[in-house]
Amino acid sequence: MQAPPQVRFNDGASYETFMGVWSRDIGEQFLQWLAPPAGWRWADVGCGNGAFTELLVERCAVAEVCGIDPSPEQLAFARQRLATAPARFVEGDAMALPWPDASFDAATSALVIFFVPEPARCVAELARVVRPGGSVSTYAWDIVGGGFPFVLLQDEVARLLGLPPIWPPSADAARLEALQSLWTSAGLVDVETRVFAAERTYPSFEDWWAIAQTSRSLAPHFAAMTPAQLETLRERMRAGLSADANGAITTRGRANAVRGRVPDASARRARP
Repeated sequence: MQAPPQVRFNDGASYETFMGVWSRDIGEQFLQWLAPPAGWRWADVGCGNGAFTELLVERCAVAEVCGIDPSPEQLAFARQRLATAPARFVEGDAMALPWPDASFDAATSALVIFFVPEPARCVAELARVVRPGGSVSTYAWDIVGGGFPFVLLQDEVARLLGLPPIWPPSADAARLEALQSLWTSAGLVDVETRVFAAERTYPSFEDWWAIAQTSRSLAPHFAAMTPAQLETLRERMRAGLSADANGAITTRGRANAVRGRVPDASARRARP
């Protein structure tokens, strides 16, 4: 069977406009939940343009963050963004991390697991590069459960073009039950899950529509539409999004999260 494609985002600025505010809101809640000690070394896997890496630096008093992503364009944005921070970045694959075993105190990924062709391999790699007792975690939009902030847009694009749901290749991996299973199957202990919610208000529908069109994952579908289809999409979205008395549009998103700990050496030896 042919492996599913690996999704890449190649424009750090566009991704920031489309998803940056959402990522930061959920990321803040996620780090409060993790409550890590200061002075840890972190691996940020699928770091993209560095939005979550920046949060780690700002909120966690890190010793260092090492980010990895398959997109050189996103990494260039991240390097510029964190030019003076204790952060370094490398191009690479979440399923084959370039670091030795037990290199970090914590490994995490933000809004990534559903893009990875083989999530179990990614989680195994996260666990491998973290020292005994260290933290392994992630959060991801609840795609299957309708938690992606632009789910209405995705659904309408698919409907207009006669397509199946426009989901990333491993959308099912972001379900709470799937995350729990991935973490326990990787040998992690003290596994816990949590759901986080966020919302964003746009001054008007026109502001929402302008940002919605910067979606890199939907760009090929927008390009495939006729002008009439694009106008139909616009009007369907206007009708589907409720505006308040001032014309502002508020949309909501929901993400599932999981955290676990690499067992210490004695626990590993005790496992059958």
